[in-house]
Amino acid sequence: MVKKNIPKTPEKPADEECKNECGSCPTASTCASAKGGAKGLPPKADMDVKHVILVLSGKGGVGKSTVSVNLAYALSNHGKRVGLLDLDMHGPNIPKMLGIEQHKLAMMDDKIEPVHVTGMLSVISMAFLLPDTSTPIIWRGPMKMAAIQQFLSEVNWGSLDYLVVDLPPGTGDEALTIAQLAPNVRGAVIVTTPQDVATLDAMKSAKFIEKLSLPVIGIVENMSGMICPHCGEEIDLFGKGGGKKIAEELKVPFLGSIPLDIEMRKAGDEGRPFIIRRADSPTWKSVDAVMESLIKVVEG
Repeated sequence: MVKKNIPKTPEKPADEECKNECGSCPTASTCASAKGGAKGLPPKADMDVKHVILVLSGKGGVGKSTVSVNLAYALSNHGKRVGLLDLDMHGPNIPKMLGIEQHKLAMMDDKIEPVHVTGMLSVISMAFLLPDTSTPIIWRGPMKMAAIQQFLSEVNWGSLDYLVVDLPPGTGDEALTIAQLAPNVRGAVIVTTPQDVATLDAMKSAKFIEKLSLPVIGIVENMSGMICPHCGEEIDLFGKGGGKKIAEELKVPFLGSIPLDIEMRKAGDEGRPFIIRRADSPTWKSVDAVMESLIKVVEG
């Protein structure tokens, strides 16, 4: 958990911190047990942001972090002031994808200073607090909730147009906490791949967001076809159209599809977002189209 002096990550599970789980429960306001002793949720974080965009998926391996990085970078390239908050605490990969994994957080005027990727894009991730990349986070819900509070309220984000939040797979503590504590949550972008086993879980994520009385901004279908590195033709490796299908079923916007591209994989490994590499490729145009669709839904 981030403190004022930015301490090291705890070396053992913080069981003693987890006696009261009520704060992370969606029924805490009406539950008798919560009323008997829980402090309840703290107020919304005090930060200057126009739109908080949650990026989540029902399962892992669908490229959610890749979409988050490229979406945030694309927004910043279009003149938007963007913060990128990596809340996948058990697998924080955003710094690696941006080539900033060696950075550590510092304090300035009693605030945590985010890592500035460009003049328009700043990043906060649990990875910046770990002694090395193999150190695990062994926390229960209340510890995560406290860290999220600090990442929102005690970071010098400045004035933001967008805060893009990369969440872990599923509908657990991190997604629930950020939805309840962040101000101006505009809604969620659901990332899925085309096949049924992925779209089934994506539907669960959408239903989760609806239960929190937040809108689903739209569905992004990632790995939608594959661009052959030899001939440039598109192959339906994982199928195609699953994301659009569930968007129609849910009656929410379909933001677009992004093909599986070996160049995008290389970009993530090399720490250089794909969106800044090749503006002439079909994949680049797909990512940019998703970003344009998002802006239209959010600001239209």
